[in-house]
Amino acid sequence: MTDLLPTFRFFVTLDAADAYLPARQARLLPKVAAGAFQSATGLGADLEVLAYPEGGINEFVHQLPVRHSWSRITLKQGFVRDPILWQWYRVGLTQSLGARRDGSIVLLDHAGTRVMAWEFRGGLAAKWLGPDMNAMESGVVTESLEIVHQGLTLAGGTFDIGKAIDTVVGIFS
Repeated sequence: MTDLLPTFRFFVTLDAADAYLPARQARLLPKVAAGAFQSATGLGADLEVLAYPEGGINEFVHQLPVRHSWSRITLKQGFVRDPILWQWYRVGLTQSLGARRDGSIVLLDHAGTRVMAWEFRGGLAAKWLGPDMNAMESGVVTESLEIVHQGLTLAGGTFDIGKAIDTVVGIFS
């Protein structure tokens, strides 16, 4: 059995260039810096299915695939004086170009070696939440950003996706 991986060892990268602009134009855009986020959630997907009962078959109902959707990625970080996440969100409100970014969430092992990465493409800052403030509590002020995107790709570090596929195929064949 392999070692379980810690959830607290990760980092997030956001590409500086817009995902859909030519390189020359993308260089003119402000950078969205990669951040040290305290949490990254929403690495998920959902397949919508249509229940189709077939006449004369009472043991089961056919489940037909309809469409695939991706969950929103939510990034939370301690609030900093540099409003870069807010600026990225604002660009999406006011401009159609310059708002989409590719990026990745990279998981590290105990030694700090890249183990796995989830790369998203065409990410758009869809929701920004500023800090909640309460004079009765002591804590770190945080902000969060929700990213909608056009798909995730699983990219290994020390993980060999081809070997994993061969193993799964071997189990089910």
